[in-house]
Amino acid sequence: MRKQWFSAVQHTFTALASTTLVTLSLGFNPTLAQDPFRATNPRQIGDNTEAAFKAIFEQGNYQAAVNYLNQAEASEPNEPLAYAMRASLAYTLHNDLNAFNNYGKRTLETGRQLINQDPLRGNLYAAVGHFLQGAAALVGEGTVRGTPRALSELRQVYSYLDQAEAVAPNDPELNLLRGYMDLMLAVNLPFSSPQEAIDRLVKFAGPRYLADRGLAIGYRDLDQYTQALTYVERALQATPDNPELYYLKAQILAEQGNKQNNPSALKAAVENFDRAIAKKDQLPSSLVEQIERERSRTFQRVSSAS
Repeated sequence: MRKQWFSAVQHTFTALASTTLVTLSLGFNPTLAQDPFRATNPRQIGDNTEAAFKAIFEQGNYQAAVNYLNQAEASEPNEPLAYAMRASLAYTLHNDLNAFNNYGKRTLETGRQLINQDPLRGNLYAAVGHFLQGAAALVGEGTVRGTPRALSELRQVYSYLDQAEAVAPNDPELNLLRGYMDLMLAVNLPFSSPQEAIDRLVKFAGPRYLADRGLAIGYRDLDQYTQALTYVERALQATPDNPELYYLKAQILAEQGNKQNNPSALKAAVENFDRAIAKKDQLPSSLVEQIERERSRTFQRVSSAS
């Protein structure tokens, strides 16, 4: 259960981290920010929050995101998405459970405060806040002690999600976040069907590149490698500068190569691991080490096969 919660949290709100200051070179201009989820009926999501979202999910640059989120905390204190991203980055970058827990609480608080003004996003981020609180309980208290609270939080998550869905069932932001949560849990829990979550991401979620990334992760975990590669390629076409997508593609190819005894897939995996490592300055050291370990294991298999 602990693994499932954090898998969903991390894939939903962060795609791992950056440790170098390259903010100015990325060309993000907060004054040009728009709602990243909706082409119609956009919400007033803060400029710095939007810039942080793009830094994370389009460029895979997490130091840039941290800089924007620092500004967002001062200039956009009522935007719950900013606190949700800060929560996940606190854990991913620094393994800081206290900050993760505190920003999860602020996500919940600002979500609740937003309900009267915007019932869709208010209920949505109240759900996210409870989700983060459940994850914090599992990590901080351990599986045995933390599970009862996590299950209680999970009931709150789906209560608020249902209320958000009653307002706008086809909303892209709602379907992206709920699709990620549902899919990550479904692929890790026995007797769960991921099909509804897949349909949600395919039909309604946005932005499209991030929905495609979620589908690639889900199909990877379901050992359906052809579909996983199709969706990671779509995500790469839209956001080709994000090193995490090359890492994800490398993982899919490595698993496919191992399961199918396919040396060409393993070689392609090594190439994509290398493309991710080429931008290691944008990634946290822990992630770089993980990529390098997986690259080394895959390269050894290629060498053995040849």
